[in-house]
Amino acid sequence: MEKKQRDYSAESIKVLEGLEAVRKRPAMYIGDVGKRGLHHLIYEVVDNSIDEALAGHCTKVTVCFNPDGSVEVEDNGRGIPVDIHKEEKKPAVEVVMTVLHAGGKFDKDSYKVSGGLHGVGVSVVNALSEWLWVEVKRDGKKYKQDYKIGVTQNKISETGVSKRTGTRVCFLPDKNIFKTTKFEYTIISERLRELAYLNRGLEIVLIDKREEEKKDSFRFNGGLSDFVKYLDENNSPLHNKIITVNKEDGEVPVEVALRYGNTYNDNILTFVNNINTIEGGTHLSGFRSALTRSMNNHASKNNLIKTKKNEKITLTGEDFREGLTAIISVKVSEPQFEGQTKTKLGNGDVKGIVDKAVYEGILDFLEQNPSIGRRVVEKALLAARSRSAARKARELIRRKSALGGSSLPGKLADCSNKDPYFCELYLVEGDSAGGSAKQGRDRRTQAILPLRGKVINSEKARIDKLLSNNEVQSIITALGAGFGGDEDETGEKAAGDFNAEKLRYNKIIIMTDADVDGSHIRTLLLTFFYRKMKGVIDKGHLYLALPPLYKLSQGKKAAYAYDDNERDLVVNRMKKDNKKTKVSIQRYKGLGEMNADQLWETTMDPERRTLMQVTVDSAVEAAETFQNLMGSDVEARRSFIEKNAKFVVNLDI
Repeated sequence: MEKKQRDYSAESIKVLEGLEAVRKRPAMYIGDVGKRGLHHLIYEVVDNSIDEALAGHCTKVTVCFNPDGSVEVEDNGRGIPVDIHKEEKKPAVEVVMTVLHAGGKFDKDSYKVSGGLHGVGVSVVNALSEWLWVEVKRDGKKYKQDYKIGVTQNKISETGVSKRTGTRVCFLPDKNIFKTTKFEYTIISERLRELAYLNRGLEIVLIDKREEEKKDSFRFNGGLSDFVKYLDENNSPLHNKIITVNKEDGEVPVEVALRYGNTYNDNILTFVNNINTIEGGTHLSGFRSALTRSMNNHASKNNLIKTKKNEKITLTGEDFREGLTAIISVKVSEPQFEGQTKTKLGNGDVKGIVDKAVYEGILDFLEQNPSIGRRVVEKALLAARSRSAARKARELIRRKSALGGSSLPGKLADCSNKDPYFCELYLVEGDSAGGSAKQGRDRRTQAILPLRGKVINSEKARIDKLLSNNEVQSIITALGAGFGGDEDETGEKAAGDFNAEKLRYNKIIIMTDADVDGSHIRTLLLTFFYRKMKGVIDKGHLYLALPPLYKLSQGKKAAYAYDDNERDLVVNRMKKDNKKTKVSIQRYKGLGEMNADQLWETTMDPERRTLMQVTVDSAVEAAETFQNLMGSDVEARRSFIEKNAKFVVNLDI
């Protein structure tokens, strides 16, 4: 936690602009008015409490879902000031609640660093709520004020005495603004757990009073070390002791925890002021550079690189990241965010600060734990040999991609339009479905790639095995955007590595059967894209086709249903319209059961089809799910299935 900042009073509250237009254009302030934007309301209020914790004044935050759909957030910080604001001529708490970008986080003396990506403040939550009330405990007294759609309803009133301090905010989201106003427990739970890991010792409690009461309490005295253990719980660790770096002095505090496992994928999460920087940035570049240099330095100093006769091996950053789980958390007073989603840190000075701290920290650890250093270098050597074996296959695939159309996979039925913006590629399970898709498609813009064999499990395969798989080779060649290759230590991409801008198609659509085999192939493909071509997901290019489950026929009339509820609704409607003619129900097991016209009409026609875009809301949850489902730990998979079995709607046995 930070050292306590100076007095927090009305003078600390800085006003940047008014609250106009928030209700007219809410997406500008919270991202969207769907599920993500709704949950962002809670994050905005919680961020204020976390800021108090970062400043050293708060030890507990409680979030509660009430039966009426409202949410309460309470902390034991200093309490928002209630004295009169000089410029606004009203209580500071009212300014914070009704003026956009008003708050102590804009005053450097009150908060050295502040969380929250949008940073629009709790006033936006107020503006987008049917009602909101705030209760403040400070200076031995208790105060309360009420609001409706952002408008103050009464003067702030003193409601009692209190020996404690803190702030409690309760609000009901406006159903006229949001598509849904039902908060999801798991989404908030994941974020609060994350915040508890990132703020060592802070207790965060989540309570749900809506139906059957649920409660979770998060407090991790081990901080990032506990976070690594949580992410790694279903992996076999290469070493038990976690490598930690903790540099609190200086302008940019740096905290890092990392450990290696007996896996082939890395899982590196980066945070700036508690914000998950999913696109990385200068802090990630500094970490990677330091990791590679420190490991190589330790290896050469201790003569750990044992090569075979005539074998030349240079250990790269990619080799040292295989099987790595790492958390990097930095606190920056004025972060500069860039990138597509504004979650890439751009502050140039941070790279050098992180590099120095991590380099020194890892070298110190390895000198004290030489056996761990030896195991890590041995693992990196295996990764380097695998990378060398994969190089020929990778270069062959890249050469094919570079040569253009004549070297595209033979089974690919390409589209005639060469402008990627208008083109889409269907990855189709099996030859029979591929045949129907080829006949039914729009040949100008839709390409079909039938997948005949089994796609390899990317969670359990080294890169050389992955690149020798025929289906993986076909996908890489068809997409034409290269493969693998993270940014190197300088933050640049090597020539030939995956580059989303070179994709030959704007949409990549996974189209599989609705049975168990289809689900398995879809999961294998999702694992491949998440682990090896994550840019396809991050840039919004990956989709799932949703073919119908049922065809409903009544005489000459036919309709399609995509789930059991829709089937029942359509059947009832048909029976109501025509009581004499029987309704026949056909359940599609596979895409091959549909002829070309039916497949076009239900699944491929852009005017009528339903596509589901693949996105990653929580990197932690996504990595954990792929690890559970596709990893080597059978018990973890069994536990996951038992826990989630109740959510299964269609079970194909």
